[in-house]
Amino acid sequence: MAVEGRYKDLNARVLAIADGETDLISLMATTVCELYHADDRFDWVGFYRNVGDNMLKIGPYQGGHGCLVIPFSRGVCGACATTGQVQMVPDVDAFPDHIACASSTRSELVLPVWNAKGELIAVLDIDSDQPDAFDVEDIASLETLMRDLFSRAQ
Repeated sequence: MAVEGRYKDLNARVLAIADGETDLISLMATTVCELYHADDRFDWVGFYRNVGDNMLKIGPYQGGHGCLVIPFSRGVCGACATTGQVQMVPDVDAFPDHIACASSTRSELVLPVWNAKGELIAVLDIDSDQPDAFDVEDIASLETLMRDLFSRAQ
């Protein structure tokens, strides 16, 4: 799928910076930095790493403090990790069991991140202080970026 619109240059820039890199933490750190600074809708951008035992732990992020640990059984990130499906939440107050790491968060987008073996290695969490901030272009373009970056990671 071709990346269009507001993500075309952003995804190309992230892929160029990360060219040849396979270290997960380096890829995650570079990605969150670029995403966070690229879009005013993004109030917090970070990865929660799958550390086993149905547990996510915070990885590289930009923005205010995030939750340090999230079980698969809790919140939007947990729902993404459990189902393996993108979670686009236009109103976090309407999401059952939403974890309020920051009181300013109004909407949230969480995408699963898979390695080449099809294993869940993390979720990408993007919070916005704007309600209903995300759309299908965000999902499609970020899924493409996650696949292009992490399918080659170690």
